[in-house]
Amino acid sequence: MTTTAPAAPATRRLSTLDRWLPLWIGLAMIAGLLLARFVPGLSGLLAALEVGGISIPIALGLLVMMYPVLAKVRYDRVAAVAGDKRLLISSLVLNWLVGPALMFTLAWTFLPDLPEYRTGLIIVGLARCIAMVVIWNDLACGDREAAAVLVAINSVFQVVMFSLLGWFYLTVLPGWLGLDTQGLDISVWQIALNVLIFLGIPLVAGFASRYLGERRKGREWYEETFLPRVGPWALYGLLFTIVLLFALQGDQIAQHPWDVARIAVPLLAYFAVMWFAGLLTGKALGLGYARSTTLAFTAAGNNFELAIAVAIGTFGATSGEALAGVVGPLIEVPVLVGLVYVSLWTARRWFHTDPYTAERMPR
Repeated sequence: MTTTAPAAPATRRLSTLDRWLPLWIGLAMIAGLLLARFVPGLSGLLAALEVGGISIPIALGLLVMMYPVLAKVRYDRVAAVAGDKRLLISSLVLNWLVGPALMFTLAWTFLPDLPEYRTGLIIVGLARCIAMVVIWNDLACGDREAAAVLVAINSVFQVVMFSLLGWFYLTVLPGWLGLDTQGLDISVWQIALNVLIFLGIPLVAGFASRYLGERRKGREWYEETFLPRVGPWALYGLLFTIVLLFALQGDQIAQHPWDVARIAVPLLAYFAVMWFAGLLTGKALGLGYARSTTLAFTAAGNNFELAIAVAIGTFGATSGEALAGVVGPLIEVPVLVGLVYVSLWTARRWFHTDPYTAERMPR
């Protein structure tokens, strides 16, 4: 039997701010590069604002970005999503078997002569997304409750599996294949701290907002008055984070444009393959448009903050591994924004569904 997510309200239709998102992101990228170029010492100042390997300004941007989306989640529907074994199992397979293996293959295929960048890409492939995926999913009218569940599950697996898979893909598997090996020194605590900050804080805040807001003012007030007020802050936080990322790494990008281009090629292939694999898997399993697109974005996204922190902590801030980690989100952001629009197109063409109302359309 085909399972579809509950109908999405018509208010999810893209706002003017959302429709022009590619323009805003492009301007944010340019602003970050200009800041790096014309404000001496800014990148050093931002890099110095770190605690435990986590950038405080970027963390604030991500928290502002995630809170409005998680405040929209209907937590009373989460139990129903958690019971969908097809969704959960397919997500785990894509994220923890297919994703790391694909990135390992692409890194060795495209960067056989650049071991530092290759290692950095493999680390990116191991860090499954727990932050930006919620906003891509929301823009594509995916299932918010499903996204919350999958992100939470991936977070648990991230704490347990990241170091183990890092050892396997950087040491064990290359050794079996007669390739160069590399070590990875990362504590479970550092991974857990990353998950706690970038998922735990906004998730608790989102749940508390809905619980207290509905209890005191009612669901109608919460969804029709409160959410429209806080909703735009998700994109403000996203744009702020993008400006910071480009400001932090503007010099590296300018000094190594050819290296950035070489790193970008396997990343482009990775995001495209993982996204389409997730969408087609969801369609084949009969999950419906909303959950299929959620599966696609959770499979394609990566936790760039963890990947960068691990690369810097293990290999140093000026290492090739760190540069590869930084290029990850710089490619991921515009690619996944483009895939939001591809997703909305497939809703009508492949799923015969209006993505904004979840209503079936005539074939």
